[in-house]
Order: sequence, then C-alpha cells, then structure tokens
Amino acid sequence: MGFYEEQILPRVTDRALRGTEAARLRARVTAGLSGEILEVGFGSGLNVASTVPIEYIGVDAQALPLEDASVDHVVSVLTLCTIPAADRALAEIRRVLRPAGAFHFMEHGLSPDEAVARWQHRLTPLQRRVFGGCHIDRPIGRLVADAGLELTRLDNYYVKGPRAFGYMFDGVAIKPGGR
Repeated sequence: MGFYEEQILPRVTDRALRGTEAARLRARVTAGLSGEILEVGFGSGLNVASTVPIEYIGVDAQALPLEDASVDHVVSVLTLCTIPAADRALAEIRRVLRPAGAFHFMEHGLSPDEAVARWQHRLTPLQRRVFGGCHIDRPIGRLVADAGLELTRLDNYYVKGPRAFGYMFDGVAIKPGGR
C-alpha cells in the first residue's frame, strides 16, 4: 500500500461517512444488535455509537479466523464493494453466523436502471483505482442470496448525489434454518 491508500483514502472515506444522512443510515443498519457482533470493514469505527469492548482482528473477510457458528450478527457498511471476492466473503459470513444469526448490510451497487448501470460499468475501473478497489456495479442483493443467506428485508434507494455512485442495498439476511 502506498501513501494515498494508507493516509489519504481512509481520511476521505471517514469524512464522507460522517454526514447526517450517512449517520442516519448507519444507525438503521446497526439498530437492535446484541451479542457477539462481527463488523466487516470496521474502518474508523463510525458504527460504534458507545463504549463497548472491541477486538480488532484486522484480517481479510475472505478467510475469517473465527469458529463456525460463532457470531450472532455480522455488519457490513459500504465494504462488500472493496472485497476482491465478495462471494467468498459472504460464504465466510454465512459460515460464522450462528443459527438465527443475521447479516445486516448497507452497500452501494448495481442499479436496475439500465442507463445508470451502463455508467456504473464504465466508471467502475476508475472507481476501483481511486477508491480502494470499490466496485459500484456489484449486484449486492443477488450476491447475498447466492451465498445461501435468506433476505428478510431489502430496501433499495438512491442517496443524494450522482446516481451511478448512490444506488443502495440496505437489508438483513439470516442464516437458513435459524428463525
């Protein structure tokens, strides 16, 4: 990693996610969580609203060093876009979730609007270079379902700003057999 990836990009990302609207959306994703919680892509810790014990394991989500069925909830906020193999990360998330465990996420991704999607496909190569590997054209809902997680809530919307960067997937998926 170079100076940009280590010093500049984390500060830009932190600043962008500190706004009122982003805070409201993050609060929705993290509301009501309890027990053992794994946050994929912890960033600067903006999702932790109070003092709680935190163990930073700092690893790649594609190979989590956790026991099977060891966490109650997994949280991901604007992270799946940067993981090289999001499908592997989602399989790991499913593996570490306990029965009745839930994956809570808010991610940007592929718009169903064909004109917007064309721009997302065009812009993704540049987006990946400038924003830490971020893919703005991933079909997040389909990736979550393909990982064997059952979507119990999925809301899609555009956030303020250019539509190519702001189509959101905001939802909860559970590990099957765990209601």
